[in-house]
Amino acid sequence: MASQLVALSFDANDPLPLARFWAGVLGWEMADDSHDGITLLPNDDTGFRIRFLATQEKKTDPNQTHFDLTSTSLEDQEQTVARALELGAQHIDVGQLPEEDHVVLADPEGNEFCVIGPGNNFLADCGFIGALASDGSQEVGYFWSQALGWPLVWDQDQETAIRSPHGGPKITWGGPPVRPKTGKNRMHFDLAPPAHSDQQAEVDRLVSLGATRIDTGQHGVGQVVMADPDGNEFCVLPSIA
Repeated sequence: MASQLVALSFDANDPLPLARFWAGVLGWEMADDSHDGITLLPNDDTGFRIRFLATQEKKTDPNQTHFDLTSTSLEDQEQTVARALELGAQHIDVGQLPEEDHVVLADPEGNEFCVIGPGNNFLADCGFIGALASDGSQEVGYFWSQALGWPLVWDQDQETAIRSPHGGPKITWGGPPVRPKTGKNRMHFDLAPPAHSDQQAEVDRLVSLGATRIDTGQHGVGQVVMADPDGNEFCVLPSIA
């Protein structure tokens, strides 16, 4: 049995306003978090929560992962952009071309995200969060496919993508060149072993797939901090009863 993707966690200098921003953009509800953070609960088939955890570290580099939000029409895309800007987002330049159909924004703490135009075939059957688009190698795409038990839905020219059999967003990796990692990522996955399974056994399985145990200096109760083959941090929580 594979791990369950429980949450995507953001490191945030001010978690509450950032959670409110994303709740407003996504239309998700906020909830208390037993892990000393703030959680947004999905209202669709996303399949995982979004958590915001306090940190004093400032954002200095582009994130390894960002949201690709989908649109049903040009008007819908414009409305999403307008709503995000009203909530505190800003336009940013990451080298996108004028003819590209996506709008690149950053949330109030500088986390990048894209609002994709209508007619994107790759995301056609996905919900509002169409993808978690990631900078990463083909190897790391294979690792996460095995770690989560999600099949590959794209594997071409060293670009990979996986998706839960239950639907929800795709997770994509763009292949080489992979940007050198210079510090702890501001976003990470929180995993949990299958119900009633042994946490240590799942950690050992993930190590056998290519993960490593690491020490980031941050320790949640009972969680094990690890890194995937590209060095991206993730946490394995205690088993879900």
